[in-house]
Amino acid sequence: MLCSRVQLVCLTNAKAGLDLPKKTLFRSQITVFAKSLLSKRRTAEEQSFTVSYLISSCGLSPEAAICVSQKVNFPSADRPDSILTLLRSYGFTDTHISKIAKTRPNLLLSDPINTLLPKLEFFHSIGIPPADLAKTLSSNPALLGSSLKNQLIPVYNYLKNVILLDDKQVIKILKTTSWIFGINLEKKIVPKIAALIELGVPASNLSLLVTLHPYVLLQSRNKFDRTVKEVLEMGVNPCKSTFICILQMMIRMSKSSWENKMEVYRKCGWSEADFHLAFKKQPLCVGISEKKIMSVMDFLVNEIGWKPTAVARVPSVLLYSLKKRTIPRCSVIKILILEGLVETNMCVSTVLTMSNKDFLDKYVTKYEEDVPQLLNVFNGKVSLAELGYKFEETCVV
Repeated sequence: MLCSRVQLVCLTNAKAGLDLPKKTLFRSQITVFAKSLLSKRRTAEEQSFTVSYLISSCGLSPEAAICVSQKVNFPSADRPDSILTLLRSYGFTDTHISKIAKTRPNLLLSDPINTLLPKLEFFHSIGIPPADLAKTLSSNPALLGSSLKNQLIPVYNYLKNVILLDDKQVIKILKTTSWIFGINLEKKIVPKIAALIELGVPASNLSLLVTLHPYVLLQSRNKFDRTVKEVLEMGVNPCKSTFICILQMMIRMSKSSWENKMEVYRKCGWSEADFHLAFKKQPLCVGISEKKIMSVMDFLVNEIGWKPTAVARVPSVLLYSLKKRTIPRCSVIKILILEGLVETNMCVSTVLTMSNKDFLDKYVTKYEEDVPQLLNVFNGKVSLAELGYKFEETCVV
């Protein structure tokens, strides 16, 4: 087989007009062919070793190991062994290592001392607990492949010195939105933060943006600038925390969703002015489902007798659970009014917005001897109908 192939190659080259002596040509073709066979054999052996290593040392299934071996080859166990030893010394478990081997196998060939160790030391110096560090880096191993000098440290310094985050907040970002440490800082974050600072947005609100609503910074510059302009045109003060809340909500909502939500509230008796007023006071009111909006408004307007416009002035009441908070509290007040224990002219917003402890002290515990079932009504275990009462007349305003 070998001689036939070599003869065929020689014959082909001879026909092509090569003037090399036959012995030299024959030897050169044998050498090339032998090297090719040796290279293929070595590659096959390395791949076989890589698959075996991924299964035995990294906990991958045979199928996953074969797939990963198409992306990386281990000539020996020396380098990956040193990487695994280093990772385990920083609290990485077999599960963490398996995730890294599947998603970022090239890390197992990196330089443990000069490349990997400095990054692990950097994250450890921030103060993130070992278990959280291992979970974060195994979920986003690309961070271990990022440049410490040109990426990780600059992002950390920016968060600390410009956004004025403390280490606890930085750790929270690492645990929840670690992708920020891998983002193009100068392109994605710096220009947008600079624009907000120029508008007068304080550091406390920038902190709120980065820690709670970082996806705002992923938007295109055009969309970001356009939305900021819309928020300002609504008359929202950029110095207030509501500016960030409104900004993130408007970025999340499409134009059609915004218009649909406005139509839902219009059906409940709100004007466009009511809608904008409520949104500026409580941006989350546009994130409520249509079903909940309709049911809460129906109860407050038709059962309690509250005017739709009045609800728009205290939109936070729309966020409360109808069954667990609104109905039980209004039921307690209704009973107390009918029993002549409190005044009839009460403010529903005060009743609904006060803390549980304050409501219990003021309206439940105080009157338990007069109305034994009051605590059960408050806890939603007994309804007004079961006690023979009805929401048949206005009891609060």
